[in-house]
Amino acid sequence: MREHKVSEDELLAAVRSASIPVLLMALVQISGDQRWLDAPYTPSRTIGMDDNDSGGLPPDLQQEVREAAADAIAAWYRDGKMALENPDDELLVRMLSVCMGESIPSALGPRISHTVKMSLHPERSAPQTIATPPGYQVVIIGAGFSGLCMAARLSEARVPFIILEKGDDVGGVWWSNRYPGAGVDTASYLYSLSFIPYGWNHYFAGRDEVREYLHYIADRFKLTPHIRLRSEVVRATFDETSQLWTVDVRTADGDRHQVQANVVVSGVGIFNPPITPALPGLSTFKGPAFHTAEWPEQGVELKGKRVGVLGNGASAMQTVPAIAGEVSSLVVFQRSPQWVAPFPKFKTKIPDSVALLLQEVPVYRAWFRERLAWIFGDRNYPSLHKDPNWPHPERSLNAQNESHRRFFERYLRDKLVDRPDLIEKCLPPFPAFAKRMLLDNGWFDALRRDNVELETDAVAQVTPDGVITSSGAKYDLDMLIFATGFGVAQFMSTFEVVGKGGQTLREAWNGDDARAYLGMTVPGFPNFFMMYGPNINGGGGSVLGHLEAEVHYIVELIRKMIGAGAASVECKTDVYDEYSRTVDSIHNNLIYTHPGVNTYYRNSQGRVVVQNAFSNLEYWAMTREPNMSDYVMHREREGAEVVGAS
Repeated sequence: MREHKVSEDELLAAVRSASIPVLLMALVQISGDQRWLDAPYTPSRTIGMDDNDSGGLPPDLQQEVREAAADAIAAWYRDGKMALENPDDELLVRMLSVCMGESIPSALGPRISHTVKMSLHPERSAPQTIATPPGYQVVIIGAGFSGLCMAARLSEARVPFIILEKGDDVGGVWWSNRYPGAGVDTASYLYSLSFIPYGWNHYFAGRDEVREYLHYIADRFKLTPHIRLRSEVVRATFDETSQLWTVDVRTADGDRHQVQANVVVSGVGIFNPPITPALPGLSTFKGPAFHTAEWPEQGVELKGKRVGVLGNGASAMQTVPAIAGEVSSLVVFQRSPQWVAPFPKFKTKIPDSVALLLQEVPVYRAWFRERLAWIFGDRNYPSLHKDPNWPHPERSLNAQNESHRRFFERYLRDKLVDRPDLIEKCLPPFPAFAKRMLLDNGWFDALRRDNVELETDAVAQVTPDGVITSSGAKYDLDMLIFATGFGVAQFMSTFEVVGKGGQTLREAWNGDDARAYLGMTVPGFPNFFMMYGPNINGGGGSVLGHLEAEVHYIVELIRKMIGAGAASVECKTDVYDEYSRTVDSIHNNLIYTHPGVNTYYRNSQGRVVVQNAFSNLEYWAMTREPNMSDYVMHREREGAEVVGAS
């Protein structure tokens, strides 16, 4: 018998406002009756990010589905019995196809099976215990999503670890970025770890709610005793004799000490450090001037101020609408236009009834999340590929990409219908998705305000009282806010990594030409792994899916390394080189190498170093099982017997 947390009446009431496509999938799994996958119950195709809660079904059929689902869920809630606990891959693909109203690739079956099973039974996804040698320790750098996910899985596997975090609290970018309007642009139930379900309050969580979730992770897995806050890693050095890493740490009070590790996992991510342009005269500016990522903890007085915001990327599009109604005047200095998608769920609270279903009925939550994964993920991957026969490659890449462009352009024109001046400034000339797609959380409405101006000329000089643009226009300002992004292409720039032979990671990468096998590891740096490393940022979906895949891979690699009696593993150079060639070859045919756009996805040589070349499915499959023939395994002394090398 199940332990009842809510009344059956509450559960049945919740079904009345549930999503029909999701209810159908829950109904099929609980009852085992596959007739619900056939006409007349098949939902219409889900367009864009629309919820399609009705499934396009007439009211009488919707009611029939709700009544049948209510009966099935009530029966399951009483006895916990589900007819299709483990549907086969073919059926799962069919189910998602019906749920979305479109054909889903059959290759997606194993991944759907994995995530649905994990959603139904997150406890079963925990890694098996690893028998580590005495004194074994993993050092994790950073206590954001990457570090906490790594720590949670190591904790389950009983592998000793510590987390070194330079900040005053856990959270990573969600601790340091406190600017007004900060929040996720990925659906909350997708921007979360699949094995750590959570009761989100909003469809797209704000910064504070994300921080609460990160604290929830730390508390649930009892990670706090393993976390050393205000401990900044300065340098990590590999010793070839002992096959150990020495990590140099500087605390907030200036103390310096060292920590030894068998394995080092960097979870510092890519959105640091913040970049502030070295504008002439900036030091003379009399008012506050700061980056969005360095928003003063005590806040700033905005009321009645004349504010200049430099940049119009993701952080600007969140900050500007949040402050436009408070300031006296606001000038946005735009470097280049951005594609902006509608954001109908901006600040929308998840209704209590829907939240209850998501919390209490795992099979409903599983399919709710699975729909989001497809909508925001691989569904769009084909539109990123260049069609060599496409007649207008300057504006789009293929038929699907052109369809997206027309949709986004129509939305822009509708929002700015009476402002042709803004349409001209805001309409990008390049294809959609060539740069990071942004969501309209009030951006276009803010630009239309009488007290907001969009300036497309670059800032050439800062004066004590404002700025002067490249065309000579002068703006009197009381405050400068830099929404100018981060040194993304400069991976691993916050501390020095020294590998075999004294070579630094920066030297191995020749500056900003970052590469890594599976985005995680580099020859010459044994037992050093990066989370959210080179070519990991996804073109769609949630990056947390990639982080989970990386964590799974690293844990299994540690298991195999210890099982083989090896002290360290090092990626083979030929494997590394071949992987890099494959990534570059795929990118040559992807949108991120489009010649008509400048983006932080590319380094100073124009090579794509940030974006993942593979679909989400492909990367997930590549990280399921470490292939030990990709590595050389070393014993404790350099020159001793090499284990498993070929």
